[in-house]
Amino acid sequence: MRKIRFRDATGIERTGEWPAGGDIEAAGKTYDPEAVDVLPPCEPTKVVCQAGGYMDHREESGFEDRPERPELFLKGPNSVSAYGDAIELPSGRDVVEFEAEFGVVIGEQCRAVSEDEAMEYVAGYTCVNDVSNRDDQQEERNWVRGKAFDGSLPMGPVVATPDEVPEDATLRLRHNGEVKQETTTEMMIFSVPELVAEVSELITLEPGDVIATGTPYGPDSLSEGDTVEVEFEGVGTLENHVTTR
Repeated sequence: MRKIRFRDATGIERTGEWPAGGDIEAAGKTYDPEAVDVLPPCEPTKVVCQAGGYMDHREESGFEDRPERPELFLKGPNSVSAYGDAIELPSGRDVVEFEAEFGVVIGEQCRAVSEDEAMEYVAGYTCVNDVSNRDDQQEERNWVRGKAFDGSLPMGPVVATPDEVPEDATLRLRHNGEVKQETTTEMMIFSVPELVAEVSELITLEPGDVIATGTPYGPDSLSEGDTVEVEFEGVGTLENHVTTR
């Protein structure tokens, strides 16, 4: 199932299913995807992000060793935006880059779960673009300005249940129609169960919270007028355009 949140033409917020290539289905009615406002597919209290989830990206960032545990940072609810929303480039910053990722959406509250039981708490997966302001990121240890600014985490368009997503699912990003990032989940340093177990060791995860799993090789700069598409197999495609503030 591919679950979607949207606002219909009357302004009512609804939850439904968006089959691949079809119309949205909700409460016995169908809706044209072009005629509704797609909302973020979940409402996280927090987003826990992994830095360097793939070795090829770690290597291009100057890190050659495999980390002993996931390296984590946080984004707040203010950073979340939806399919079709504009990515607004922060003023006065020269280098703002895209990062294709997929997000693990938590379905039930959990704390200190084991790898073996971790998937019991996963509602599904979504596409994520971890938009990153490198000007400030390179100057900070905690990455608040660099990573957690308003609208810096487009996600969606749906939450696909785990059965919809292949074990070796492909993650791909197109920048103005050109493929700039591509990998599969088999190339991840840490698996989804490992990430859920590691994060939940010290952080209580609530329903709707998201773990952003990290980006592969190839982040690059965004400019006003660009279009960015993050595609994750089984989920669909998250598309956003770029403007300036």
